[in-house]
Amino acid sequence: MNAHRPMRIALLALFLVATTARAQRAAHAPAQRVGSPQPYTIGVIETLHSTILGEDRILNIHLPPGYAADTVANYPVIFLLDGSAEEDFVHVVGGLQFASYPWIQWVPPSIVVGIANVDRRRDLTFPTTIAADKEKYPTTGGSVAFQQFLAHELVPFITSNYRAGGPHTLIGQSLGGLLATEVLFRMPYLFQHYLIVSPSLWWDGGTVFDLPHDAWMAPDIGVASVYVAVGQEGPGMVKPANRLAALLRKESQARIGYRYYTDMDHANILHRAVMDYFQWRSGK
Repeated sequence: MNAHRPMRIALLALFLVATTARAQRAAHAPAQRVGSPQPYTIGVIETLHSTILGEDRILNIHLPPGYAADTVANYPVIFLLDGSAEEDFVHVVGGLQFASYPWIQWVPPSIVVGIANVDRRRDLTFPTTIAADKEKYPTTGGSVAFQQFLAHELVPFITSNYRAGGPHTLIGQSLGGLLATEVLFRMPYLFQHYLIVSPSLWWDGGTVFDLPHDAWMAPDIGVASVYVAVGQEGPGMVKPANRLAALLRKESQARIGYRYYTDMDHANILHRAVMDYFQWRSGK
């Protein structure tokens, strides 16, 4: 027997132990960053000067996947009231991303234009005759000017600077739902689809229903669908929403949808309503 064999075996064992230990330490070494962190963006920010409103307006704009690569394709546009980054823009874009997946196809890939607020009470309400509301909300009453901004500045800007070739959708909640209803009555041709969520139709004692609204009854006006949604928000919100849906079903030739959510309220209804609207609109 070789007298050095036990020594060689011992050295080999030590070598294997040391090698294994080094390998284990290497396997558990802290991960190393490659390059520097990069921003993850879901859109671009445009600043548009409005002559009608006499101020600059911020637009948050989401472009669908492949927009830059395909320079020919045109896309539908979703115009979102309360569209600031800290308001509804991010989660509506997320909902759209899911709804437009190839294996879902509730809606086609679309451009989203989030209209950031400056003074939402001013822009989204018409003048009120109720003294208490005038005193509590002194800047209200500018919705007609805001609608002129939409019709003559915002929509033309988007169609001129982006490949906006499909139907236009307007989404509004609360006072935004009030404004969307007013647009539907005053200039329904501006959008082809309307999602009206928890609309504040109680404003000025419900006089929005007194506005002339025979324009959207014409078969050639171009309104394809209107979807009204409301949750557990009290009779002051629910009854006018019911009334609006009934009026639309009676007098409009557009496809009309209505949903009353027994498990949603004013604070949490929007995300659910948007997703349900996308699915309803697809007919799936």
